[in-house]
Amino acid sequence: MSQCQFDYRDKVVFVAGGTSGINLGIAQGFAKAGATLAVMSRSQDKVDAAIEALKQQGGQVMGFAADVRDVDRLKVVFEQAHRELGPIDVLVSGAAGNFPAAANEMSANAFKAVVDIDLLGTFNVLRYCYDYLRKPGASIINISAPQAFIPMEMQAHVCAAKAGVDMLTRTTAMEWGPEGIRVNSLVPGPIEGTEGMKRLAPAGSLGAQRVIDSVPLKRQGTVEDMANAALFIASDIASYINGAVLPVDGGWGLGGAGQLGQSLAEMAKLAQQPGT
Repeated sequence: MSQCQFDYRDKVVFVAGGTSGINLGIAQGFAKAGATLAVMSRSQDKVDAAIEALKQQGGQVMGFAADVRDVDRLKVVFEQAHRELGPIDVLVSGAAGNFPAAANEMSANAFKAVVDIDLLGTFNVLRYCYDYLRKPGASIINISAPQAFIPMEMQAHVCAAKAGVDMLTRTTAMEWGPEGIRVNSLVPGPIEGTEGMKRLAPAGSLGAQRVIDSVPLKRQGTVEDMANAALFIASDIASYINGAVLPVDGGWGLGGAGQLGQSLAEMAKLAQQPGT
């Protein structure tokens, strides 16, 4: 699918979690649109690889190895990014953790780990980038998940964390709107090639076909679909959109939990069956 045309020259975009999957695709979208970029993730190797990939689009790229749970490190990262690049025009918060687990079999530490990365990590990124955002004019994009509003088996931890992310989106949109900062969430549906889909419904499996059948548009999404949505919602075209939770899922979530084809647990089982 073709890349939508947006102009982000002279804009600074910071992508937390921007070294793989959807977040890297979003970073690449902004790079193609001319933005100056900073990306961050826990792995220095992934940061280095992302920088090399993004440099191929031209423009300036910085990278930082940091954990969204490490407040002291985040303070250093955002201060350095601001010092070298200037005020941050677009902040994308996309760090996340997930694994399938039944609630009655999950330890408190396992539940806490996902909440700490997804929810507390999102808060930390927003809170400690706040002082370095362009005011007025900044746009924040939180990457949510359909588990925020669709209950899914084996996903109690993610459902709780992502529901919190969407409420954090709405409350910061209210608090920071008067300063000219917009805050919105994007909710990806089944996006092909991502780590989650590779684990739960790998390409060519019966699980993957069940997912496609459950999407009204009858296809999985692409990272480019997510990038285009991010480019739109951060742009001046969307300047009156604030506090929105926007599904980018081909209509996958419209039918609720009962019509999503297979639960995550069932997809995981299908993925493990030979010949599917």
